[in-house]
Amino acid sequence: MADRRRTEKCNGCGIQLAVPPAARSIRCIVCQTVTPVRPINYTYVQPDDPVRQATRWVKGMLNNVSNTIDSVLTSTITNSGSTVPTYSYYLPVLHQPLKFPPVHGKKKALLVGVCYRSRRYELRGSINDVNCMKFLLVEKLGFSKDSILVLTEDEKEWIPTKRNIRRALQWLIEGCKSGDSLVFHYSGHGSQQRNLNGDEVDGYDETLCPLDYETEGMILDDEINTTIVRPLPTGATLHAIIDSCHSGTILDLPFLCKMNQSGYYWEDHSPPSGAYKGTSGGLALSFSACDDHQTSADTSALSGSTMTGAMTYSFIQAMQSAPGLTYGVLLNAMRTAIREAKTGIRFNGPITSCLRKVFHIGLSQEPQLSSSEMFDIYRKQVVL
Repeated sequence: MADRRRTEKCNGCGIQLAVPPAARSIRCIVCQTVTPVRPINYTYVQPDDPVRQATRWVKGMLNNVSNTIDSVLTSTITNSGSTVPTYSYYLPVLHQPLKFPPVHGKKKALLVGVCYRSRRYELRGSINDVNCMKFLLVEKLGFSKDSILVLTEDEKEWIPTKRNIRRALQWLIEGCKSGDSLVFHYSGHGSQQRNLNGDEVDGYDETLCPLDYETEGMILDDEINTTIVRPLPTGATLHAIIDSCHSGTILDLPFLCKMNQSGYYWEDHSPPSGAYKGTSGGLALSFSACDDHQTSADTSALSGSTMTGAMTYSFIQAMQSAPGLTYGVLLNAMRTAIREAKTGIRFNGPITSCLRKVFHIGLSQEPQLSSSEMFDIYRKQVVL
């Protein structure tokens, strides 16, 4: 259609960029790659009646104005001795409705992997984590491919921006009913920021860092709890597998499992403010990469060659090697595998002093288990 916006695929990261009129090249601020804009091939069209011609002309004019407003940065580059305009966008400005995958059966999963390509805090294992998790769910745990929504920088439509992750979380819980099993897996950077509403014991909210978090902000644990925990109905189960730094209480669940030499106990993490953080009758559980004060690793320690999140890899290996295992056995298996790994590390935290430093010590993270209710972790089997 004549009134639709032109787009160009970035030669660097592959995302679709909206092209302003008259632009001969466009810079992607995600990866900073400058991509030449392909010229339009004009074809002769039989003249239409005057009314339709006028309508298309008005639409085209309005579209050009809209494209001009959408450009947020401009710069210039020199091409063959002449200066031509180059337009920069932080993310593709595409407003067509996003299509959610259909859901078949009672199992539904959202998998999010963020690599932050071409940035100094880039992660190399996040998309590997998502691909491995999808394989586990489909090939081993009976999930339909049509019931899994994937957000990574490799996706044409669903890249892991803050807006897209928010909408995907809503998709995950939408229509949930008794007997349903939901899975939310995230591999990427995580952080903390000062709590403002008095519902955190330590004074900090835990956060996830979308691809555009530097401009759009992080996703707080409060929002995650409100979106996918609070609405969970009786008889439904949610498992979150969160592979990021500072993720111990990322779902803001009321109980955190603590282990000591005598066994284990449930620590009450109900907010000081008295706000309710439980479900609407369902069971929500979260396996996270580390405690709130710890960092997690992007490493090749466990696989031997491929970069992965240490927590995601240890989770998948345990689930595949011992079907029917309990939550206590799974948690201990993950902790043991990570404790014994030794290699160079990239930490999954945002821009901090720990980023991209290399250590040759055992990984210092300890995976955590939190829940909306207390139970015997050595009796209850893990069922996704």
